[in-house]
Amino acid sequence: MTRRFVHLKKWNSLIICITFFFSFLGSMSGSTSYSIAAAAESESTSGNEAIVYYYTPYKNWSSVNIHHTGSGAWTTAPGVAMEEACTNWTKATIPLGSTSSFQAVFNNGSGAWDNNGGNNYSLTSGIHQVKDGQVFANAGDPCGQIPDDNTVTVYYKSNASWPTVNIHYSPTGGAWTTAPGVAMDEGCSLWKKKTIALGSATGLTATFNNGSTWDNNGGKNYLLGTGDVKVESGIISSGNPCGISEDEPPTIPTDLTQGTVTSTSAMFSWTASTDNVGVTGYDVYRNSTLIQSNVTSTSYTDSGLTASTTYSYTVLAKDAAGNQSPQSAPLQVTTSEAPNDNIAQIYYNTKTRGWSSANIHYQINGSTWTTTPGVNMNDAGCTNWAAKSINLGTATGLKAAFNNGSGTWDNNGGSNYTIGAGITTIKDGVVTVNAASPCTPDTTPPSVPTGLSKGAVTSASAVISWTASTDNVGVTGYDVYRNGNLVKAGVTTTSYTDTGLTASTTYSYTVLAKDAAGNQSAQSTALQVTTADPTSENTAEIYYYTKTRGWSSVNIHYQINGSTWTTVPGEAMEATSCTDWKKKKINLGTATGVNVVFNNGNGAWDNHGGVNYSIGPGITTIKDGVVTANTINPCIPPIPDTTPPSVPTNVSAIANGIRIALTWTASIDNEGGRGVAGYEITRTGGTQGTKVFTSATNSYADSGLDAQTVYTYSVAAYDKAEPSNKSASSASVSAKTGDAPTPLPGGEPIGTDMREDSIYFVMTARFFDGDSSNNRGGQFHVSSGNAANNDPMFRGDFKGLIEKLDYIKALGFSAIWITPVVLNRSDYDFHGYHGWDFYRVDPRLESEGASYQELINEAHNKGIKIIQDVVYNHSSRWGEKNLFSPTVYGVQDSQWSWYYDTPVPGKEYDGLNGNDPMGKAYNGDIWSTEEPAGNTCRNWGQPTSFYSKEGYRIYNCQWPNPTSGMFPSELFHQCWIGNWEGEDSRSCWIHEDLADFNTENQRVQDFLKEVYRNFIDMGVDGFRIDTAVHVPRTTWNREFLPDAQNYAAQKFGDKGKNFFMFGEVGSFVNDKWNRGSVNHSAQFFTWKERKQYSADDAAAALEMYQYENSVMGTANQPTSTNAFMNGNNYHTPDHSQFSGMNVIDMRMHMNFSDAGNAFWNGKDSDDSYNDATYNVVYVDSHDYGPNKSGTRYTGGTAAWAENMSLMWTFRGIPTLFYGSEIEFKAGAKIDCGPTCPLETTGRAYFGDNIEGTVVASDFGVVQSATGQVAQTLNHPLVKHVQRLNQIRRKIPALQKGQYSTEGVSGNIAYKRRFTDTAKGVDSFALVTVSSSATFTGIPNGVYKDAVTGDVKNVNNGTLTATVSGKGNLRVYVQDLPNNPAPGKIGVDGAYLK
Repeated sequence: MTRRFVHLKKWNSLIICITFFFSFLGSMSGSTSYSIAAAAESESTSGNEAIVYYYTPYKNWSSVNIHHTGSGAWTTAPGVAMEEACTNWTKATIPLGSTSSFQAVFNNGSGAWDNNGGNNYSLTSGIHQVKDGQVFANAGDPCGQIPDDNTVTVYYKSNASWPTVNIHYSPTGGAWTTAPGVAMDEGCSLWKKKTIALGSATGLTATFNNGSTWDNNGGKNYLLGTGDVKVESGIISSGNPCGISEDEPPTIPTDLTQGTVTSTSAMFSWTASTDNVGVTGYDVYRNSTLIQSNVTSTSYTDSGLTASTTYSYTVLAKDAAGNQSPQSAPLQVTTSEAPNDNIAQIYYNTKTRGWSSANIHYQINGSTWTTTPGVNMNDAGCTNWAAKSINLGTATGLKAAFNNGSGTWDNNGGSNYTIGAGITTIKDGVVTVNAASPCTPDTTPPSVPTGLSKGAVTSASAVISWTASTDNVGVTGYDVYRNGNLVKAGVTTTSYTDTGLTASTTYSYTVLAKDAAGNQSAQSTALQVTTADPTSENTAEIYYYTKTRGWSSVNIHYQINGSTWTTVPGEAMEATSCTDWKKKKINLGTATGVNVVFNNGNGAWDNHGGVNYSIGPGITTIKDGVVTANTINPCIPPIPDTTPPSVPTNVSAIANGIRIALTWTASIDNEGGRGVAGYEITRTGGTQGTKVFTSATNSYADSGLDAQTVYTYSVAAYDKAEPSNKSASSASVSAKTGDAPTPLPGGEPIGTDMREDSIYFVMTARFFDGDSSNNRGGQFHVSSGNAANNDPMFRGDFKGLIEKLDYIKALGFSAIWITPVVLNRSDYDFHGYHGWDFYRVDPRLESEGASYQELINEAHNKGIKIIQDVVYNHSSRWGEKNLFSPTVYGVQDSQWSWYYDTPVPGKEYDGLNGNDPMGKAYNGDIWSTEEPAGNTCRNWGQPTSFYSKEGYRIYNCQWPNPTSGMFPSELFHQCWIGNWEGEDSRSCWIHEDLADFNTENQRVQDFLKEVYRNFIDMGVDGFRIDTAVHVPRTTWNREFLPDAQNYAAQKFGDKGKNFFMFGEVGSFVNDKWNRGSVNHSAQFFTWKERKQYSADDAAAALEMYQYENSVMGTANQPTSTNAFMNGNNYHTPDHSQFSGMNVIDMRMHMNFSDAGNAFWNGKDSDDSYNDATYNVVYVDSHDYGPNKSGTRYTGGTAAWAENMSLMWTFRGIPTLFYGSEIEFKAGAKIDCGPTCPLETTGRAYFGDNIEGTVVASDFGVVQSATGQVAQTLNHPLVKHVQRLNQIRRKIPALQKGQYSTEGVSGNIAYKRRFTDTAKGVDSFALVTVSSSATFTGIPNGVYKDAVTGDVKNVNNGTLTATVSGKGNLRVYVQDLPNNPAPGKIGVDGAYLK
C-alpha cells in the first residue's frame, strides 16, 4: 500500500497530525484513474524523469506543492514546491530513478488539496499538463512556442472485426470533427494510424469507431498529447508500434539452476529472457523431448520421474509473434534414491498450548517407541511451529505423542496420532495430511487461464468459458474483465455469462486466476466477442410434437407481441426431417416473443390449457404441453456416448475441526463426449456409515462429521451422456477429524413490540447470491427457461442476505420476513413451502460462515429482527422424513428410466446432491419396483388409464395422493379439498404437492411443537404462519399458539413475551367476512374460543365450525375497540380474549388498487379484529397483488408512494415485498411455476439491482454506497420509504397508536394517539395523505409537522393541514409535556415535501 496523509484542522490550539498507510485519500473501487505514458515533445526529458506542469487558476492558488512517489515512497507532506513556469502555470521536474510510474497530488501549502477526487493522479515519465482536474498526456511545455510541426500521430489497435477505423477528435480548445470523424490509415498488423496537425493546441480529445460501434474509453474519451501516441485496449502509451521488428526472437534463457529434487520430481529455474516486443512463455524439454509448452513463470517442476535417474533439461523462450529462441544450455539433474523419500515431515503448532519447545515421542510401525520424552523437534520450523523429519525406512507410518519436556502431554485424547509419509501438520488436535509446509509462504501464482472461447451469444449477453488454471496449492477463483474493466470477481467455475450488453458491439474479455494466498496470475489472452444484431437473430423456430395427439398435420395460429393474430386456423407447419415433429420459423422483427396455439385443421386445438403458449426467440420444442426454450433441433440425433470420463487423480483430504475438504485433479471426458457433469464421492467411516455425495466441481466440503474420527474417501467422475457414464473410483484417501468446535450458541430475540418495526419480505433464494456453490436449478431448469437466463431457482442464500443487511437497514426496515428455511423436496421448491425435513435447514441456503444461526445473529447485531415463515398445515408431497415418508412405485423402463435414479446405498436426498447441480435432484431413496414390506397403497404398480404430460403411462402408487391408502390416516388427512370455504378446507389436501398433516393428532402436534421450539431456541423474533386458515382455530388456540408463546416466554423472559405470530388466512375477497364464512375470515383467528368443546381435538374442530358458522354467524361475532381512540384519548386495550395469533390484513391487501379504497375497507373491518393495530399490512406479495391479481402491483410510482404513506402512518405494521421499493417487475406475473422463466415473474432474482457495497449508519440512513446498489438507493420510491421509516420510528403514535376519524374531514385522514404512562410516553398525531384535511375538537397547543417542519398554534380546537400531491403527507405532532414534537424529520423528496 502507498502512504496516505490526512490533514486535520486545528481545534482549541491542538494540532493533530495522523499518518495512515493506505492509498492517499482513498482510491475507491470503481473510480477513475488516469494512465499516462511518454511521447516525443518539443521539450525533452533528461533520462528517466517526468516534467509536470500544473494549471493554477483551477484552484485559484498562488503557489503549488507537488506531493509524489517518484522515488518509490511518498515525499514528506506537503511535498516539494513547484516553480513558476509562466503565467498560470507552475512546473516541477521529478527524477524517477528505476521506477516507471508514480502517483501525485497537489496542494497550496495551506491545507487545500487536489487529489483528483480521491483517486490521486497516476503519472509516468514524460512531459505532462494537469489542468482543471484532467491530465493531458505528453502535452509538452504550455509556456513555450508551438513548433510549426506541432502534430500528433495516433496509433489505434483494432480487432479483426473492425476492417476500418475512424477517429473523431477535438484539438484542445477546438471543435469536434463531424461524426463519425476521419478515416485512419493502415499502419501495420491490426494497427491504424492518423497524423493530425494541432496548430497551437497542446493535444486533443478523441474517440474511435468502425462506422457503427464506438470506443469512447468507457464514456471518458481519450486525452492525447503530441508526438507518437498508442491506444490499445483502453490504455494510452507512447511510441510507434509499427517501428518495432516482429521478426526478432527472444534471448536464450540462461542460468538453469536445480531446485528441490526428490525421487520422483525435480524443480529448476532460469533467468528470464528479454524480447523487443515481449516474452510470452517458455517451452521445457526433457532429454530433447518437449514436456511442457507455454510456461509463464521462470521455474518448472517436473513430476512422475524415476528414482536415481539423470535427466537433461533445456528451455527456449517465445514471443507473441511466434519467434523462438534457441534452446538453452542443458541442465543435468539426478533424482534421489527412493528410500530417502519415505520421510515423515511433521509440524506441530505450539501457540495454543503455550509451549516454548516440543518433543515428539514416536514409534515407527513395526519398531519400538523412542525413550521418553522422545526427541526434541529442533528442525528448522518457524514462529509457533516445531518441526521434525523422521525417516520411515520401509515402514508406512508411525504413531506419535507430543510433550513440552515438563510433564505436559498431547496424546490425541489417549489415541496417539497416526502419521504417514509426507508433510503433516498438527494444530489444536487437527491433523492435516499431505499439507503444505506452514513455514513456506505460498508466493506462486496460478497458471494463466487458457482456451478462452465463446458460448451462446445474444444481442444482450455472452457466455465465455476457459480451461481451468492450475496452482501449487489450489485455484480459488477467477476474475473476469471486459474491455480492461473488472466485471465479476471470484467466479468459482470456468465459465461466465455477461449480461446487459449492447447489440452489435465487440467486447474484449480476459480472465485471471487467484489462489487462497491472494496470488494472481497474469490476465489471459483476450477473447473478442461481438453481440448479435437483434433484428437478424430475432426469429422463433418452433417444433411441435404430434405423436401423442395423433395429428397428421398441424397449423400454428399465432400473434407476434404487439401485432394481431393470424387468420384462423393459422398457417400450416412444415414437415421436418424426423418422425412426429412439425416445424415453423417465425420472424419476430423487433418483438420479444409470440403467443401461439395449434390445431389439426379438423377442430382439435391445443391452447396450452387455455393460457396459450408464450414463446421467445431461438429454438423451442413443444412436446405434450412441455415447452423447452433455447434447445437444439430435435431432428438432429445425438451421437451415442458410452465412454466414461478419466478417473480423478491426486485426491487430497484435509481436515479442519469436524470438516474435511476434498480436492482432486479434474477428470477429462472422451473426445466428442458430452463433457464431465460432476463427481460422485463415497465416504466410509464414522457413525453414519457409508455415504455418497455429488459435486459439480473438483472439490467437496464434507461437514457435520464425528470428532476425532478417520474418514476415507474415493471419487468417481460421470459425464453428461444419457444415461451417464461413470469412471472407476479414484485411489482412496483418508483424513482424521479434530475436536468438535464449540456449538454456535442460540441467539436471543430483540424482544420489543413488533409494532415498532416495519417489515421487509424476501424470498431468500431469489434475493442475493452470496455463494454460487449452493445454487441449484432443479428438474425444470431447462424447460422453464431458467437455464437460458443462467438463473437457477435456488440462487440467493443466507450469505447473500447477510451481505445485504445494510441495504435493508438503509431502506429503514428493522425486521425481515424470510420464506421457510427447512429442507424442501419437490420439483420446484425454492420458495420453501414444500418441507421434507423440518429439523434441517436447507443446505441450498447455508454456506460456511453463513448458517441460519449466523444470519439471525448478524441481523440482531444490526438491530434487525428475523421473522421466520413456518408451515404447520402440510409437508412436501413426499411427506416429512422424520414423521412419515412413503415409498412410491417406480420403474426404470424405456419411459421412466430418465426420471428414477438408481438407488445408491448411503446416498440420501439433501437438495444438493444430484448428477447435475442444475438438474433433477436425487430420488433413488423414495421408489421401488417391488412392493415394499408394510406397503398400504392399494393396487401397487398397476397401470392406470392416465398418462403424464410426456405421454408416459402412469401407475398406481407412483405419485403421492391422499386417497390411495399411501399415507397413514393418523398422521395425514385422506381427502382432496372440495370447497375452499367449507369444513374440508381444514381437513383435506389443498394441492398435490402438499401432504396435509392431521393436525388434530397428538403425535403430529408433538412433532410440530418440537420442530418450532428448535427455531425459537435460535432466537428468531416471530413466525409468519403459512396456510393458517387450513388448520382449525380450536387447534391453534389449544395447541400450537400457547405452546410457542409460552416456550418463548419461559426461554427468554420479557423478551419472549413479545414473540410475534401472524397468520396467513387467505380471505381473497373484498367483503368483511369471507363469503359469509367466519371460519375462513382473517379476523376470526385473532379471538379465543367462547364455548367449551369436546376434549378430542378432531371433534372439537367440527363442533366449533358448526357453532360459529351456523349458529352464531357473522352477526354475532365479538367486537373490539382496541384499535380506536376514545375521543382524543388513548385507552388501555383489552387483550383478555386475544388468541395469540395476529393476521395479515387481507381486506386492505385486496383493496390496495388505490390507497383510499384500502383505507375505508380497513376501517370497516377493524372492530372485528381483537386489535387491528397488530395487523400486518402489505400491497402485494409472493402470491397475489390487490384484488387477487396474479401480477405485481402496477399502479404507478405515485400510487405506490400514496399506498406507502398510508401504510406507514395508519394502524398496523407496514410490510414491503422485496423490490417494490423500485417497482421491481411491476406488472409481471407473480408466479407461473415451472412453465415460464423466473426472470419474467414477480419472483425474479433481485441481486443485480443491489450489486456493490452499502453501509447504513442508521435505519433509513446511507453512510456510503458504490456500484449498482448506489443507483438503486437513488430511486424516488426508495427515498420515500426511507423517510417514511425515519418518521414512523420517531413518532410512537404512528407505531402503536389507536386512531379515530371523529371530527376529521378529509379523504384519507385520521388522528392517532399512544400513551404509556409507566414509560412516560404520550404521542398525539394528526395525519392526512395526498389531500388537505381539517381536524376539529382537538386539544389546543403547539403542533409541528414532521414533513415540512410547519408549526401551528391551535387555540380553537381546529387545525387545517394543507397538502397536495399524490403520496404527499402531513403529520402534525402535538408538543406534550416531556414528549416534545420532533419537528421536521428527514429530507424532502419527490413525494414528501
